[in-house]
Amino acid sequence: MDWNRAKSNPAVLGIDQSRIYSLIATDRHPEVAAVNDMQWTPIGSEPIPPPLPPTRVEFSGNRTEFRKMATKGAMLELVTFGFYRFWLVTDIRRHLWAHTAIDGDAAEYTGRAKELLVGFLFALAILVPIYLAYFLIGIEFERWQGFASTPLFIGFYAFGQFAIFRARRYRLTRTVWRGVRFWMDGSGWAYSFRAMAWGLLVLLTLGLALPWRAAALERYKMQHSHYGDLTGDFEGDGWTFFKRAWWLWLLSPIALFVFPLAPFFYAEFKAREWRWWLDGIRIGGVSLSSNLPHDAFYGLYWKVVGWWMLLTVAFAVYMGGGSLLLVQLSGVSAEEIFAGDNATKSIPMVVMMVIGYFALALAINIVMRVYLQRDLWAKVLETVEVHDIAAAADVRGSGQLASALGEGFADGLDVAGF
Repeated sequence: MDWNRAKSNPAVLGIDQSRIYSLIATDRHPEVAAVNDMQWTPIGSEPIPPPLPPTRVEFSGNRTEFRKMATKGAMLELVTFGFYRFWLVTDIRRHLWAHTAIDGDAAEYTGRAKELLVGFLFALAILVPIYLAYFLIGIEFERWQGFASTPLFIGFYAFGQFAIFRARRYRLTRTVWRGVRFWMDGSGWAYSFRAMAWGLLVLLTLGLALPWRAAALERYKMQHSHYGDLTGDFEGDGWTFFKRAWWLWLLSPIALFVFPLAPFFYAEFKAREWRWWLDGIRIGGVSLSSNLPHDAFYGLYWKVVGWWMLLTVAFAVYMGGGSLLLVQLSGVSAEEIFAGDNATKSIPMVVMMVIGYFALALAINIVMRVYLQRDLWAKVLETVEVHDIAAAADVRGSGQLASALGEGFADGLDVAGF
């Protein structure tokens, strides 16, 4: 008997262990070897799946369709003395919203033109007495008129900032995506006071504090913006914005004296501002990013400038040709017609000027809406990506509809946006 083997492999329950080891070694029973070689995965949490790729925003609006809508709306504005603008603004928003899709689902604008009209009339009921009071003070106390203009300016600036906040609140509450409405809380007056304080700081720093003002005000608006039960936030900061556009602050005074540079500077500034703003937006776990190039808007703004110049020349030719025709038909010399204020007393001349002015305003209106609303919207959206869109999959509706008073103030003070 091999005592060394017996000592190293003692019998257990009368079974010779060496025989078992020899079976494993000779692979006579491979299932035993397989069991011994098996590696068990420790019990724990499942591996986290990789994040989904970002979702691109798609815009499918037809430019010709939009131009026809803007042209028709501008003509109806002309014959309705501007009151059709509320219906035109509503149609424009519905067009832009309906052709903007995220993850295959388009947005919906549910606002109505009547809401904008009522809000505008209500705002006029507040603003007109203020204008009237200032006018009467100026007549009664001419020496106080200069002093009164300062508080009037401050008051209108405060109303304007209030209107900007409330107008955005109205637009958000009329925006629906996947059946869930956006909404907004917060105080319009609290926003207005913040804007005034930051505006004073911008004035004292000769504009250098503008990026920090933009970041602070946008953060207040986004932190009070919601999509269902998701809360918004803004992670952009003033220093990042300043680093992207600091040289524009230094060179902007040059544009005041060298006119051809002004469109370039403004287009450059707006492109950098748009990209900074989009990169900072957060709604719950959803975030946006944009690769908008710094020269994205050069063509748009120069086309607008070109149309302005072309339309101005056309208006001058129209007035010159109409004046010559009037001279020939009336038999009165041009010197006599245009001497002093005779031109304003001539009914044909006044009618011709009014028609020309309204035609010019109508054409410029169409140009601005096509290039600086539709084309700018499309150019920005084609660069936007949405990250972690799955975070908005299980959202519950919440919030209340906002009134159109803010839009009314915005129209009355000429600070309305999209």
